[in-house]
Amino acid sequence: MPLTDTAVRQSKPQEKDYSLNDTDGLSLFVSAKGTKSWHFRFSWLGKQSRYSFGTYPALSLRDARTMRDEARSLVAKGIDPRAERRQERSAAVASAENTFEAVANRWHNFKALRLTNAKKGSAEQSRRYLDKDLIPSLGAIPIDQVRRADVLKAVRKVEARGALHVAEKCRGWLNEIFRYAIAEDLIELNPASDIDVVAAIQPPVEHNPILRRHELAEFLVKLRASGMGMLTKSAIRLMLLTMVRTIEARRASPAHFDLEAELWSIPPDDVKQLQSRVRTESGEIPPYLVPLSRQAVGVVREVMQVTGRCKLLFTGRNEPSKVMSENTVNQAIKRMGYKDRLTGHGVRGTASTILNDLGYNKDWIEAQLSHADDNKVRGSYNHAEYVEQRRQMMQDWADYLDHVEAGGDCDVWPNSAYSFKPAGHGKPGPVPGSIAEPRP
Repeated sequence: MPLTDTAVRQSKPQEKDYSLNDTDGLSLFVSAKGTKSWHFRFSWLGKQSRYSFGTYPALSLRDARTMRDEARSLVAKGIDPRAERRQERSAAVASAENTFEAVANRWHNFKALRLTNAKKGSAEQSRRYLDKDLIPSLGAIPIDQVRRADVLKAVRKVEARGALHVAEKCRGWLNEIFRYAIAEDLIELNPASDIDVVAAIQPPVEHNPILRRHELAEFLVKLRASGMGMLTKSAIRLMLLTMVRTIEARRASPAHFDLEAELWSIPPDDVKQLQSRVRTESGEIPPYLVPLSRQAVGVVREVMQVTGRCKLLFTGRNEPSKVMSENTVNQAIKRMGYKDRLTGHGVRGTASTILNDLGYNKDWIEAQLSHADDNKVRGSYNHAEYVEQRRQMMQDWADYLDHVEAGGDCDVWPNSAYSFKPAGHGKPGPVPGSIAEPRP
C-alpha cells in the first residue's frame, strides 16, 4: 500500500531501525534516533542496490516519488542513478569551491552560534584546532574527495604530539563537519565515522586535588596570614564560601550582587553548563543563582570598597578594566605551599565533598555547583528552585569554616542537625529527620 503524508509525518522512532515501504522501490527509513531518510532500491548488474535521496521533512513524499521516477528512468536506460548523482555533486563541489576548508568554515560559522564564546570555550577552541591541525592537513582537498585515510592521518598527527584530548575533540568536530556536508548534499558517506575505534588510548583522567576536613584549618589560617593581594585572597575566600568556578568569580561584577537579598545572580553567558544544557521552555537561559552566607556578603562588601566603582569585582592587577588573570588564583594557592594539593577548581570539590559526606540533599549541592541535569527541564528547575535550601546549606558551610579556622574540631559540625560519624563507623550523614536528610 502506498504511503500517505500522514503516515510519513506520524512515523515515530522505535527501539530498532525500520522501514515503511511506498511503491516501485521507494521506502522511508526511520532510524532509532529519529532520522527519516528516503531510500530507493533497484536491481543493478544482478545485485540489489540502494540509493539514498535525502531526509524528511526536507524532502517531501511527493518530491521523493519524483526522484524515484527519475532514477527508475535512468536504470531503464542502463544508467546507474548513483553515478549520475556523483557527477552532479562533483560539478557542484568544483563550481562552489567546496574544499574541506570552505565547508569547515561554513560549519563553524553555523555552529559558533550555539557554542561557548569564552577564551577557552568551544567556539574558540574548535576554531583554533581547525586552523592549527585540520585545515593544514585537509583544507585544500575537495570535500567529496576526502578519504578515511586522509582523516586518520590528520588525527594521528595530533595524537603523535601527545595531545590525546585534543585528538578526541578533533574526531568529534570532523564527524560533525562531514555530517554538515551530507546535509548540504555534497557527499553521501561520512569518512570520519567510526574512526574512534583506532584512537590512541588516553591516560586516566586526573581530577583536581581537593582538601580534606582535617586540612581545612591550616589552609584557612595560611590564607588569612598570606601576603598575597587583597583581591586574590578575597577571590579564593569567596570561591570557598560559594562553590563557584574560578572563571565565574573572575568575571563577577558589582552589578550582579544584591547584598540586601544576599543573592548573587551570575549571567548565563558566564556559565558553560547553563549555556549548553539548561534552558527554560521559552528558550531563554536562566541566570545561575548563588545564595550568599553572611560571611560571603562580608567578603563582597570589603572588595566593593576597593573596586565598587569598577565594572569588575576582581580587577586585573595593572588594568582595572581587565579581568583578573586566569592563573592568579592557582599561582597564589601554589605559593601557599599547596602545589599538587589544591587548585582553584579543587576549592569547589573540597566543599561539595564535605557537604555530600554530611548527607546534604544531592540536588541542592548540584544546583549550587551549577551542574545541569541530563533532563533539560529538571536542570532548569533545579536552578530556579532550592535557593532557600541552598542558602541554609551555604550558611552552615560558612559557619563550619569559621569554626575550624578558630581551632574547632573538624569533625564537629556547628549546626546540631548534622554530625560526622566517628572514623571507622560508616559514612557520615545527617541526623534522621533533619533538613539534610535526602527527600524521596
